Amino acid sequence: MSGTAPFERRLLTRDRGDGLLEKFWRIPWLFVLLLSAVAAIGYVALYSAGNGPEAYAAKHALRFGFGLVLMLSIAVVDIRLIARIAWVGYALGVGLLVLVLLHGNVGKGAQRWIDIGPLQLQPSKLMKIMLALGLAAWFRRASWERVGNLFFLVPPAVMVLVPVGLILKQPNLGTGLITAMIGGAIFFAAGVRLWKSALILAAVGTAAPIAYDHLRDYQKARITTFLDPESDPLGAGYNIIQSKIALGSGGMWGKGFLQGTQGHLNFLPEKQTDFIFTMIAEEFGLVGALGTLGLLSLVVVFCYLVAFRCRHQFGRLLAVGLGTNIFLYVFVNIAMVTGSIPVGGVPLPLISHGGSAMLTTMLGFGLLMSVHVHRDAEFGPAQE
Repeated sequence: MSGTAPFERRLLTRDRGDGLLEKFWRIPWLFVLLLSAVAAIGYVALYSAGNGPEAYAAKHALRFGFGLVLMLSIAVVDIRLIARIAWVGYALGVGLLVLVLLHGNVGKGAQRWIDIGPLQLQPSKLMKIMLALGLAAWFRRASWERVGNLFFLVPPAVMVLVPVGLILKQPNLGTGLITAMIGGAIFFAAGVRLWKSALILAAVGTAAPIAYDHLRDYQKARITTFLDPESDPLGAGYNIIQSKIALGSGGMWGKGFLQGTQGHLNFLPEKQTDFIFTMIAEEFGLVGALGTLGLLSLVVVFCYLVAFRCRHQFGRLLAVGLGTNIFLYVFVNIAMVTGSIPVGGVPLPLISHGGSAMLTTMLGFGLLMSVHVHRDAEFGPAQE
């Protein structure tokens, strides 16, 4: 036993090229370039939304620059150290959700933000990252037999339900559902049996009518408007009607930079956040919209490729959770502005204006890069 501990300590330094400089060169720089290209699209769109850089674009560039430093710093942190402190991150996320319910700032009828120095943080966005960390830490040692044990699944199920319940309490239905789906994706990737997932989906479907009765009036209005936007064209249906007009008016090549009428004549609400994609489609047309979607799709594909190539379970599950988070961000936002699902406050990653969204997105990418850099890491008994 006396020789075991030194062996375990050596596991932290036995990887190929484990020095800081070697790790730095193993960072996927093409992916960094891809993220920068997406952020540049956001800068252009926000420049147009604010009629200049002062309103949104300058802050967007500053936040992305800070996020880039944060991402690259996290990328070289040993993934086994991240695994050891994953529970601390999860507990911090839940604590912030409780804090925002007790002392959070109220805006637009919801209590979702807390002030941390100069930063106004939305803990529900951070919680999605912390949930992925916590679930990856729980499942990383689980064998196929343990995952099949119903009692083994109770703690991680509680880990999902607690933050989802706190987020719905704010209320924030869209983020709450996305958080639950991230948990579901990690459950599936960990090997949870499909029939158990089917039971959960059936339970959710059964509870949906009951949940609808407990929604706020504005949330019910969003669902009603989704089914028939013309029922209230100047009220609840206004946003989606104007969004569709902007999307269609752009045509193939768009009206040109700074020439979008729906956005610049202020027909389009929340053009800098939830409806930023419609600004892009109106000014740069179908070609610009598809180009933006193509770049975002490459970001999602890279996330899942990292999961596929990783040799350890913690990294695989963490990458699946982070990739699912980005995919749902993109899918929900695009589906929302095109009228495919009810409108909700879900930004487009790296493009929409918002400090919390940028910070948590870059934090997630930093963790993803750490998984990539340390994809061949070996977890010894000391890390188990």
